[in-house]
Amino acid sequence: MTRTKTNYEELVQQAEGLLSGQRHRIANAANLSALIFDALPDINWAGFYFLEGDELIVGPFQGKPACVHIAMGQGVCGTAARTRTTQRVADVHAFEGHIACDPASRSEIVVPLIVEDQVLGVLDIDSPEPDRFSEFDQEGIEALANAYVRSVG
Repeated sequence: MTRTKTNYEELVQQAEGLLSGQRHRIANAANLSALIFDALPDINWAGFYFLEGDELIVGPFQGKPACVHIAMGQGVCGTAARTRTTQRVADVHAFEGHIACDPASRSEIVVPLIVEDQVLGVLDIDSPEPDRFSEFDQEGIEALANAYVRSVG
């Protein structure tokens, strides 16, 4: 199936409008995960994990039920949080220590959310297609994560 490129510039504008005037991290995460899930083709999960102590706790999301606790440094989400770098994984089954919340997921992108030099959590998006996320997608999803950070920071 040929996928058209997502217009991330337009999607970021929609996100900024949706999050404008609201600083509540849970409300904004809920709305942004719904926007992303509706807008991006070929994904099966979009949502947030928030750092509490030494672990990530599931926050608002769209998709099948998710793992509740993820230790820092574990799986794709924990690795993104610990390294403070986006993790774009073409094949989650080849990622050492991958945590399989939904066995249908084949690829994943996780962007750390950093507010005032502190990791707040991560934005996590999964796809049932291998190698779903390109560099182009990474730039767009990082821009969406930055819109979220600006809304709550």
